[in-house]
Amino acid sequence: MPSLAHYMAQYDHEHGSVWNKFLHSVGIPMIFAGIILLLFMKWVWGAGFFLCGWVFLFLGHRIEGNKPAFFQGPVYLLVGPIWVAKEAWLFLTGTPRRPTSEGTPRGTATK
Repeated sequence: MPSLAHYMAQYDHEHGSVWNKFLHSVGIPMIFAGIILLLFMKWVWGAGFFLCGWVFLFLGHRIEGNKPAFFQGPVYLLVGPIWVAKEAWLFLTGTPRRPTSEGTPRGTATK
C-alpha cells in the first residue's frame, strides 16, 4: 500500500492552479462545517455548507481541467483535508515551498 507521502505528492500534483488551491482551501472546510451542522440538526445551514463546499471543489477542478482525486480512490477523501491543513500551515507560518523532482513529495526533496 502506498504511503501518505505518495498520496500527498499525487494530490499536490493534481492541484497546481492557484484558483483550484484557493477553492479547495475554502470548499473542504465548508464540507466539514456542513457535516457538523447536519449532526447538530441545523439542516438548512448544514446542507447549504455541504453542497456549496462540493461546488467549490468541482469548480476548482473545472478551472484546472482535471477530475477530482477521489475518483482514483476513496482514500483521497481523507488525503484532501490533510493536504489543505498542510497548505494552510505553510501559508500561516510563511514556510516556502521547496522545489521537487518528479515523484518526490514536496518538502522532502531537499532533505
